[in-house]
Amino acid sequence: MAVYTEVSFEQADRFVQALGHGRLTALQGIASGIENTNYFATTEQGEWVLTLFERISAEQLPYYLRYMQHLAGHGMPVPAPQDDGQGRILHRLNGRPAALLNRLRGRHVLAPDIQHIAQLGAMLARLHLAGADFTLHQPNPRGLAWWIDTVPAVLPFLDEERARLMREELAFHQALADAGAVAALPHGTIHADLFRDNVVFDELRGEDRLAGLFDFFFAGTDAFVFDLAVCLNDWCIDLPSGRLVEEQATALCDAYHRQRALSGAEVRLMPAMLRAAAFRFWLSRLWDLHLPRDASLLTAHDPGHFERVLRQRIDQPWHPLH
Repeated sequence: MAVYTEVSFEQADRFVQALGHGRLTALQGIASGIENTNYFATTEQGEWVLTLFERISAEQLPYYLRYMQHLAGHGMPVPAPQDDGQGRILHRLNGRPAALLNRLRGRHVLAPDIQHIAQLGAMLARLHLAGADFTLHQPNPRGLAWWIDTVPAVLPFLDEERARLMREELAFHQALADAGAVAALPHGTIHADLFRDNVVFDELRGEDRLAGLFDFFFAGTDAFVFDLAVCLNDWCIDLPSGRLVEEQATALCDAYHRQRALSGAEVRLMPAMLRAAAFRFWLSRLWDLHLPRDASLLTAHDPGHFERVLRQRIDQPWHPLH
């Protein structure tokens, strides 16, 4: 959510008024994230996020926006794309595809406790169940096919040890896919990027309540347990070492399992999915670091973090117990 395409106050004002949301009163660029241009936009009628899409094509975008619309219609706390009164939710601004989304209330909890983590597990299962009747499909855009294409681009930037790890890990996941093990897992539409900074909590009667999920622009069809592994690798770890904190991981998986029961195959393949989730983000962070795009507000994430996570998942496999 960096700023790649500058939008003036006047341009944003015309945009929100054309969608029927009154005059713009404040506009602020959002510095976090790496994929799209985002602004907080306040109008006479509410608070919104104005998004200009930098990498995703206009042909791909209806999938993401309709998925968010679908989830909102099922009562999920997600940003709902705003239409133009004729059902169109994808617009254009400054030569870019654009959308206006309602801004979610709440705050990030960057040091979650067991209760936050359990709420996340239950909400992730609800998200998977809510997407069961979503009729649009696309493969995970950062899945195995993308890894195969991207590894050769980043290998020249790695030393011999890291390059060997990357080649060996890619070969491991290719062999797993060739054996049909991943394809046999329960699949559906997944978020694929549900880190702590993509979730907000709001205080209700003295307790934090999960109030929103956002940034659905890596969503796609993949194994549900891969989505769970992405969350485990961010929400349930010791940040300095990348070690999985078993008490937290158990709380997340138990809360998920109570909403959507994990299959035996999902439990057995959890160590491989944890490795896959760590590899995916190690690779994408290397790509963003070494092959960056210009942005007026952008801080590249440290790829070394997910290298540590990956090494931990290889050395210390973990299965949820129910």
